[in-house]
Amino acid sequence: MQRERRAQRFGTGAVAVGAVIGLTAVLGGCGVTGGDDVTLRLVAADYGDSAANSTQKYWDDLVAAYEADHPDVNIEVSVYSWNDVDRKVKEMVDAGHAPDMAQIGAYADYAAAGQLYPASEVLSIPTQADFASQFVEAGEVRGEQYGIPFAASTRLLFYNKTLFRKAGITPPTSWSELAADAAALKAEGVKYPYALPLGPEEAQAETMQWLLSGGGGYTDTVNSYAIDSAQNIDTFTWLKNELVGKDLTGPVAPGKLNRAAAFAAFADGDVGMLNGHPSLMKMAAKKGVKFGMVPMPGVNGPSRSVMGVADWMTAFRQNGHREEVGAFLDFVYNDENVLAFSREYDLLPVTTSASAVMSSSPQDRDLAPFLEQLPVSELYPVGKTSWAAVSADIKRRIGSAVQAGGSPSGVLRQLQTAATAAQAAE
Repeated sequence: MQRERRAQRFGTGAVAVGAVIGLTAVLGGCGVTGGDDVTLRLVAADYGDSAANSTQKYWDDLVAAYEADHPDVNIEVSVYSWNDVDRKVKEMVDAGHAPDMAQIGAYADYAAAGQLYPASEVLSIPTQADFASQFVEAGEVRGEQYGIPFAASTRLLFYNKTLFRKAGITPPTSWSELAADAAALKAEGVKYPYALPLGPEEAQAETMQWLLSGGGGYTDTVNSYAIDSAQNIDTFTWLKNELVGKDLTGPVAPGKLNRAAAFAAFADGDVGMLNGHPSLMKMAAKKGVKFGMVPMPGVNGPSRSVMGVADWMTAFRQNGHREEVGAFLDFVYNDENVLAFSREYDLLPVTTSASAVMSSSPQDRDLAPFLEQLPVSELYPVGKTSWAAVSADIKRRIGSAVQAGGSPSGVLRQLQTAATAAQAAE
């Protein structure tokens, strides 16, 4: 776009007809104001839990710093809640008014429709090379990276130290130990010995963590859906028989228990164990809950793989501001800004350089256990345009796999059938 701006500057003012042509170019240009100035529009998600730490403040400070050194670029940022941001962007794109950038939860549909710049066309080589490899792979559609990772988290098993001490137990390292601990907690009257949130809010996350701990996952080695694999069926059969069937998951049926409610119950001291991400630390500490964190138990020892989650930055082609978008994103991803965001919202950096800083910094020691899990983390198959539909189907159905009278194999096979059809339609 710098070349475009230079062409406008040299092409206007020599003669009257040149001025008319130049004026037409300015009026017709997307996001161009005042002749040489360019306006970039970014839509972003809000990671804050109150007005005091709204992500709008983070972006306002970052934009002010950038604009001070780039007076010919204006950046307008609109921040929406996670309940609204993906829908807002879709509405803008469908109306023909795509933003220049969107920081959202998915990207594959836009990439498949040819609406995004590949990362290689907007980012500098040093910036693109700094992303951790699993995020690069997860950001690819047909071998090309379109999803630019923005923030990440992993999961650990949280446990209530006070309740564990009263029950005389230690944190589990295997499924059998987890079941035994849950039984001991139940005997002490703990409301939720193990909270199993398979409700519609975020069932796909709890499901994936358990599938990975059982040696399975959503996809196989060639990235095809494998939801009804033997390992996955064994995992959900164990959950149904050894936890849910023995009344070790609390008074709310797993299929009706949402993550937010499970986290709130843990912060209230009513949960013995549950899978959690970094934000749970602050929630629990605020209410005085003494907690510990350990890797997710696997069948015979700590799980070899854990679930990682990433949110995504995207760069839309429509407005043609490739060079300006790239320069701004290079700034967004410098270590100072990545670390500032990660520390403000208890999230993990997506760049190897910022991760290295955080790993050795005393101020980030609370996040160190999550950082240690990052190299062995696996992400949702977000590069599949079918994933949104498959994820929604999992949220609707998976709770029934562990309810009384439910069939783990039957539910997983139904999910697999639907996922296979969705993948074939990609």
